[in-house]
Amino acid sequence: MDLPRKPTFDLSGKRALVTGAGRGIGLAASAVLADAGADVTLVARSAGEIEEAAAAIRARGQKATALALDVTDVARVREVIGAAGPFDVLFNNAGANRPASFLDVTEEDYDAVVDLNVRAAFFVAQVVARGMVDAGRGGSIIHTSSQMGQVGGARRSVYCSTKWAIEGLTKAMAVDLAPHQVRVNAIAPTFIETPMTRPFLEQPGFKESVLTKIKLGRLGQVEDLMGAVLFLASDASSLMTGSSVLVDGGWTAD
Repeated sequence: MDLPRKPTFDLSGKRALVTGAGRGIGLAASAVLADAGADVTLVARSAGEIEEAAAAIRARGQKATALALDVTDVARVREVIGAAGPFDVLFNNAGANRPASFLDVTEEDYDAVVDLNVRAAFFVAQVVARGMVDAGRGGSIIHTSSQMGQVGGARRSVYCSTKWAIEGLTKAMAVDLAPHQVRVNAIAPTFIETPMTRPFLEQPGFKESVLTKIKLGRLGQVEDLMGAVLFLASDASSLMTGSSVLVDGGWTAD
């Protein structure tokens, strides 16, 4: 009897691009993709952080390059990422949040969050996808969404808007790019302890309120996302596109 073969998570020979790679979720994604054999390009505005991260990956005998870039500068994104490609995997992760009650949201805060979370993510994905299509070998694009792309939340009107947009973008891109064998999926975490979330979690009572909604009773760590990132990047998910993988500890289960 010929038994089915287990899927491969090996990314040897693949090139991956990770935005927002200097810390938190982006750093974890860079580490797991490199550990699976990918040649990873780490992108962030902070040159020092990504240089240090890339050096740490190379110190493990793996492949990593730092690329300092402001992804909100679409012209530079097209020039720099277009020249650096083509890539086989994109982890489209750069993002921000400026929590405020809906009635108190300023135009400045709205523009800043939407510009990074939606506009920049859209055009980074476009230039990487164009490279994948031109190379003719398919690929995997992974957007960082959020549980807040499935539900609402207090003081999160702008952030929720952007993550719902990413969920819709994921599905629409999947439809457009499927004929080219480019898969597009999202990962939707709950609150993960990172430098971005730490100031919110330190506010009186906020962490306690979050834990009442996470059914598994704990905050997420970046390591909790690494398996999902590798799964979506690899051939193990070869029949998945247009999906969003919730890693939310049960937040959205009810």
